[in-house]
Amino acid sequence: MVSDPHPPLHEYHQTGHLLVGVIASHSLIIPSPLEFTAKPPPALFEELRFCTGNSIKTLKQLYELALNCINQTRSKVFTPGDRCSVSSVPKNYQHILALVFAVKEINENPRILPNISLGFHIYDSYFTARWTYYVTMLLISTPERFVPNYKCDRQNNLIAVIGGLDADISRYVAMILNFYKIPQLIYGPAPVMNDKTPGLSFYQMAPNEDVQNAGILALLLLFRWTWIGLVVMDNDNGERLVQTVFPMFSQSGICFAFIEKIPQYTFVNEINNMLHQGDKIVDKIMKSKANVVVVYGESYIMAMVAWSAFFLEPEHDTKKTRSKVWILTAQGELTAFVFQRSWDLQIFNGVICFAFHSNDLPAFHQFVTSRNPSDTRGDGFIMDFWENAFGCVFTNRFLSEIKGDICTGEEKLESLQAAIFEMSMTGHSYSIYNAIYAVAHALHTMSSSRFKQRRMVDSQGWTLETHHLWQARPLSLCSEICQPGSSKRVKEGEPFCCYDCIPCPEGKISDQMDVNECYKCIDKKYPNRKGDSCIPKEISFLSYEETLGISLAFIAASFSLITALVLGIFIKHHNTPIVKANNRDLTYALLISLLLCFLSALLFIGHPVKVTCLLRQTAFGIIFSVAVSCVLAKTTTVVLAFMATRPGSSMRKWVGKRLAYSIVFFCSLIQASICVLWLANSAPYPDVDTHTLVEEMILECNEGSVTMFYCVLGYMGFLATVSFTVAFLARKLPDSFNEAKFITFSMLVFCSVWLTFIPAYMSSKGKYMVAVEVFSILGSSAGLLGCIFSPKCFIILLRPELNKRKKLMRKKN
Repeated sequence: MVSDPHPPLHEYHQTGHLLVGVIASHSLIIPSPLEFTAKPPPALFEELRFCTGNSIKTLKQLYELALNCINQTRSKVFTPGDRCSVSSVPKNYQHILALVFAVKEINENPRILPNISLGFHIYDSYFTARWTYYVTMLLISTPERFVPNYKCDRQNNLIAVIGGLDADISRYVAMILNFYKIPQLIYGPAPVMNDKTPGLSFYQMAPNEDVQNAGILALLLLFRWTWIGLVVMDNDNGERLVQTVFPMFSQSGICFAFIEKIPQYTFVNEINNMLHQGDKIVDKIMKSKANVVVVYGESYIMAMVAWSAFFLEPEHDTKKTRSKVWILTAQGELTAFVFQRSWDLQIFNGVICFAFHSNDLPAFHQFVTSRNPSDTRGDGFIMDFWENAFGCVFTNRFLSEIKGDICTGEEKLESLQAAIFEMSMTGHSYSIYNAIYAVAHALHTMSSSRFKQRRMVDSQGWTLETHHLWQARPLSLCSEICQPGSSKRVKEGEPFCCYDCIPCPEGKISDQMDVNECYKCIDKKYPNRKGDSCIPKEISFLSYEETLGISLAFIAASFSLITALVLGIFIKHHNTPIVKANNRDLTYALLISLLLCFLSALLFIGHPVKVTCLLRQTAFGIIFSVAVSCVLAKTTTVVLAFMATRPGSSMRKWVGKRLAYSIVFFCSLIQASICVLWLANSAPYPDVDTHTLVEEMILECNEGSVTMFYCVLGYMGFLATVSFTVAFLARKLPDSFNEAKFITFSMLVFCSVWLTFIPAYMSSKGKYMVAVEVFSILGSSAGLLGCIFSPKCFIILLRPELNKRKKLMRKKN
């Protein structure tokens, strides 16, 4: 028994009772030239002990070079000296999505294969024979154990294989599957059969090429395009097409100005030499008088033509390129490699492309739109596809310095040009979609035939009991089957068939029977109580639509209105002694800042966005600092005024508005500087917290720097403490209306609120943390408003006889 030492770079696996294998064509391995300076060593063989217990010799490691190359690509860091690199065709990722979407529909449809789930295992062929043979052998081997021609257990319930995209890839797959009698459904053109590959069987989902040839001929005759060029691939399939098309077109009066063969991509073929040959071909096409070019070839042929026409020969006149009419077969649709993402594909402005039949499926469009690299479990293609399609990188995939744009996962697939990725289902994708349904309906017909009790045997010889036999118990088990919501735990000292079923631990689930381990839900979901499925988390934030949010907003609006009324009263009675006492301008500034404090609480309610996140803490900190600075200035004014009344006091020069204004300005300036420093270095931003609460996703404003947040609070607390101390010392100064004692009470309330805020804030979670801060803002602001201004309003409105200068001045006893 051996494990595969070089697992494929790209694969996508989903478990199920029955598995469908898929050979996709998504990426190309591009090797650098190799120089041989010495004779290679003799072939190496190694002894392996298989699960049968027999010790035999393995085959020569034919895939060693390709495996090493793929291993190297895992680092994602390439230099000019690298031996290989990987370049993907992002448009082909839709083929994978079409298969996943079809399997999802079938599994959710109770009328097809009830109580039987379909799974799949997708591997990338990398467009090469070497890798196609290798991954095909992986499909028919025991999972996670590459033992060719052996299956050590019954977990690999493979029933069919879908692939490949190009004719040669399909032929390589068929050569392996033919020995095992596993059905193969291909979604590209039929491979060429020769003496070496007689009698290979497969089911072709795409229409026959003869119909397409007749359509191209009819198009040429319709527009009287009788002088044309022909481009094919330099392989068996291209040779067959020339032998078929040439006499057919010639008999109808079509003449060929040239017939060019583009070299086929292979792993050992150097990419630069191959493209250099393609460049010569394109140069000949451009110089020809034939303005119509018919292109037959593999799926990537137009990407190679684009390379030669646009990149390798910059001296080409692009106007000549645009003047050509390109006629493409359905197989050679307009695609682009990742490095051609930003190229001007207008050079193929006159392309007429035949297409396989497709269908517009709205559900598929929604499925593709919802695809996101952050919540797609098991998909080994999506990360590379996302990086290549959008020209960015994910930070968690690199250990070295990152160069280029960072992938957020929020990029929109709709923004990609059609040559890179299409949102609507293409012909190839629709063929894959139909292939999956063909397999499902065939299995359903077998299982629902009139012989309900007969057994269904797959192509590997593994026996599957139908639902009726399953319910009958013709079963022989050491342990009961573990239901979803539990996992297996092997019993010590007993065979692996004997196990206990244990419930999934908290935070994990299992949605299949007899699983070895439970797994965690993605960040945006949480386990249900049974532990057998994941439930989407609810979005949580302090909203205007809930009782708590609307209550706090109502309180903030009410206090804002009260503050505005108090300000109006003071402006109306601005010439009265009680308003003029202790600097009337400071009183106005304090009332305005309190009004803004109440309004700033509204920034904390509602959906967090970038603007509100930037303003929440900074606006609150600056406005509150202005308010407390005004209180400190008023307190200082009271103290200095009484100290200046002493004979010969030197404090008289400090009494006046200039000192008060200076205190407000400089104290507020320090807080503003802290906030500017905060915004410049680590500004707050909208964020989603998926970990704090199990059943909710919290939309919040990430403070960016917790240290700066507490610096703002700390400075505000420092100002409040100083103001409280000064007011406390001045509370017994003689005066019928000594404002210092009211300021003492107000600052006592202020400090009490914010001292209780910190433990309450730290012990709260989600929207309740925001609610605690809003309550603290409203409570401390209301304390200042009530303690300082309610006595003054009482005298102004209800006891106007006390609002006289002689009543406000009283000498010491």
